[in-house]
Amino acid sequence: MSTRLLRLEETPPEKALAAFVETATAGGLLVFPTDTVYGLGARADREESVRRVYEAKGRPAELALPILVGSVEGARRVGAEWSPAAQELAQAFWPGPLTIVVPAREGLSPLVTAGGATVGLRMPDYPPLLQWLAACDFPLAVTSANRSGRPAAGRVKELPARLREAVELILDGGPCPGGTPSSIVDVTSSPPQILRAGPLAEQDILHTVAKVE
Repeated sequence: MSTRLLRLEETPPEKALAAFVETATAGGLLVFPTDTVYGLGARADREESVRRVYEAKGRPAELALPILVGSVEGARRVGAEWSPAAQELAQAFWPGPLTIVVPAREGLSPLVTAGGATVGLRMPDYPPLLQWLAACDFPLAVTSANRSGRPAAGRVKELPARLREAVELILDGGPCPGGTPSSIVDVTSSPPQILRAGPLAEQDILHTVAKVE
């Protein structure tokens, strides 16, 4: 298998979009820039594609994969329930560094949820990626593009050779800004619970969900 590399500064946006959608639709693995680090992703409704993500990364099977979405409407299609708390959080902090945990809808590979009943959703603050995600009629399971336990890649040249060889498409957008991993809020409990502290202030999160209590 050969890996296709497109440098975004040299590639027309419509060509990059078409390559992303074509590769993802076919069940291939993709590496692409995000608002933090480079991501590794595949369509979340195909078990073999998701399995390849775990294998390429060396990720333990008991760790669920988050889903990146291009819009709130896309998030609603993945979640079995979209509560008022989820809506308030999305309106306040998306696109941005917040992962919202909601009940998972049927159709996702069970590998994505690690056999659980919930899924984490995030809308990244990177306009090209939002366009790519919105153009797909299926959810994309995404993790950082690195070997498990190793530093995340902020540049394509930092991708491990084994991972580069395992993917069909790499979109090179230059250096990513890095930063702290997203805050995670579970809205399936009442009241919602902050599962991971992140770049968002805890008081801002709590103030937002308090609006619907």
